[in-house]
Amino acid sequence: MTIRRVGFVGLGIMGGPMAANLLAAGYELTVWNRTAAKTEPLAAAGARVAGSPAEVAAASEVTFTCVTASADVEAVVLGPGGVIEGATPGSIVVDCSTIAPATARKVHARLAERGVAMLDAPVSGGDVGAKAGTLAIMVGGDAETFERALPVLRAIGKTIVHVGPPGAGQVVKLCNQVAGGLNLLAMAEAISLCRRSGVDPAKMLEVVSAGAAGSWMLQHLGPRAVAGDFAPGFMVDLMQKDLGLVLEAAHETHTPLPGSALVRQLFEMLQARGRGREGTQAIVEALALLAGETG
Repeated sequence: MTIRRVGFVGLGIMGGPMAANLLAAGYELTVWNRTAAKTEPLAAAGARVAGSPAEVAAASEVTFTCVTASADVEAVVLGPGGVIEGATPGSIVVDCSTIAPATARKVHARLAERGVAMLDAPVSGGDVGAKAGTLAIMVGGDAETFERALPVLRAIGKTIVHVGPPGAGQVVKLCNQVAGGLNLLAMAEAISLCRRSGVDPAKMLEVVSAGAAGSWMLQHLGPRAVAGDFAPGFMVDLMQKDLGLVLEAAHETHTPLPGSALVRQLFEMLQARGRGREGTQAIVEALALLAGETG
């Protein structure tokens, strides 16, 4: 059956643009956000604003959630007035947050008791990908549920891969954050060496980004770091939350991840200086601190 009614809970830096793309794709959209003002642009574009996550789910065949942390997902899905109270049997919950794999499996099991399917579907691509509808989406859950939800997911993402059973999407997202964090460090170190050697880092980025060492971080965040633009596409605080989940998973699986631990310590330096709400490209400032370039 064709899905027409979609809900979205959580309209932050990522969720807001994702919801807008669902509306632009022609879905009947119902939204809710803890800070009600963030619903206003979508309401003006034709979305219906609900009074609770439960009300969103009651109006929707597929309900997306995109919030900050494991506790937030449990609150908006399983808590009072949560999605579970309004979701109807046969409907689907798609959680795009980055949370602990164990939490994803717990929420999946609780929803299944009510006959509601769930996909853990964290995303990658930053605010740029969220706005453009080109996110990479790593999806855990039942294969049949994935196929049912795939047409809707195509409104927000470009690379959409079913990676395994419940919780698998979150495992893959943690792997993404490992690679992303180390790419951020590589970007910062390259910029730092270039600057301290008296060479224009913008020129370095232009050529290095086009070669074998090129990366999304170099191409998209490198120029912003060089320009001193630390406005968040993805905040240091959120990356720290994700790297915490990474290191928890590493501990549980006895997996040594020395690089990820180092990146987390560098971001800790920024948080200690009140810079946790800046973008992750601010990692260049942590290296500047180590080099004694700033106080």
